[in-house]
Amino acid sequence: MSIRAFLSFDVEDEEVLDRIVDAQRRLALSGARLKLVGRENVHICIRFLGQIAPRMVEDIGGIMDGLGFSEFGIGLKGLGAFPSPSYPRVVWVGVKEGAEELTRIHDEMERGLAKLGIRPETRAFRPHCTLARVKGGRRGKLSDVIRSLSDHEFGTIKAERLRLKRSVLTPRGPVYTTLYEAVAAKP
Repeated sequence: MSIRAFLSFDVEDEEVLDRIVDAQRRLALSGARLKLVGRENVHICIRFLGQIAPRMVEDIGGIMDGLGFSEFGIGLKGLGAFPSPSYPRVVWVGVKEGAEELTRIHDEMERGLAKLGIRPETRAFRPHCTLARVKGGRRGKLSDVIRSLSDHEFGTIKAERLRLKRSVLTPRGPVYTTLYEAVAAKP
């Protein structure tokens, strides 16, 4: 049986999470039909892997351990949307600082994953933290809320633990479980 998996740095700082949840509350008041990411699931995705064989967990963990990254800060600032704020499908918080380090980790993981037979990502990596997915055509004043928070400071988190996570989809939302964790060296 395969595992639906991804690589991420979790957002665990309570103050940053409080600011994110407040932004989600404002998004929800926009009148748009949204599926909000649960507080316990907020993360910066380095790579969505899709379905992997259970035997690959150890190999992926070995690539993660080989990164040899040091702890760094990830500054979260501003709301944005894919494909655009005027036609939002996914609403996210941007990465102000730490983007270079996240991109380096992503790129090194891509090279390692390719050796395992995992196809490379076709879209350019753009570090972000997903807050909500837009469901259906009703968007209300969502674009206005996104623009009003485009420079909002959410705070800085520590990138200490890169995690390989299992995602089990349920009617109540996804349930994430950590399968492997690579710990950063202290600066």
